[in-house]
Amino acid sequence: MRLSPDEWIFWQSGFVKLNATIVFTWALILMLALGSWCVTRRLSTDHGRSRWQNLLEIVVVGMVQQIEQVGLRRPRHYLAFLGSLFLFVATAALCTIVPGYEPPTGSLSTTLALALCVFIAVPYYGIRDQGLRGYLKSYLEPTAMMLPFNIISELSRTLALAVRLFGNMMSGAMIIAILLTITPFLFPVVMTALGLLTGMVQAYIFSILAAVYLAAATHTGEARHDEPTGSKP
Repeated sequence: MRLSPDEWIFWQSGFVKLNATIVFTWALILMLALGSWCVTRRLSTDHGRSRWQNLLEIVVVGMVQQIEQVGLRRPRHYLAFLGSLFLFVATAALCTIVPGYEPPTGSLSTTLALALCVFIAVPYYGIRDQGLRGYLKSYLEPTAMMLPFNIISELSRTLALAVRLFGNMMSGAMIIAILLTITPFLFPVVMTALGLLTGMVQAYIFSILAAVYLAAATHTGEARHDEPTGSKP
């Protein structure tokens, strides 16, 4: 039994390895890209919409509402990034029903890469909305003595994002594998369904936490955009 898809090696030459994590990650990316192209290539604005377009609009509207409820007042500015995170993690979990598939999110390298994306996106959106000076000033709040603690907080929450997702996905896959070995009939089916539910919950939590971090980094800038532009009395 493998603890991680990193241990499943398809090809190796020296220190260069092609493991299951890389293969399944690129397979998911290609599947999501192809699915997006198929769904969006014939979008319609009239009442004759396809079922796929209706499903797409339900998913997009739901994401926008969730992002807005977190506190990001311009949710569509963050939809591409947060939506991509959610769809990748959710699809990685849903594909576990395919025999022989192992979710790349069961590898710490994948979850760390996703967490690093959030780590880079937070200052990017923060600087874009607040400006460089305004964003860096947030590290000195409420006092300048908090600077080292705020920096440590940025680093630790990135690690926590990666480890949380990795631990939950890996443990779920291990439990299903053990049950398939012991009782290869009805009970593993129930656990597989529970694993799918857990994977969807983890995708939701990961994307919501990313949205919370973005909201914390951009709240000042968004508040500034919402201020009235008229002359002061």
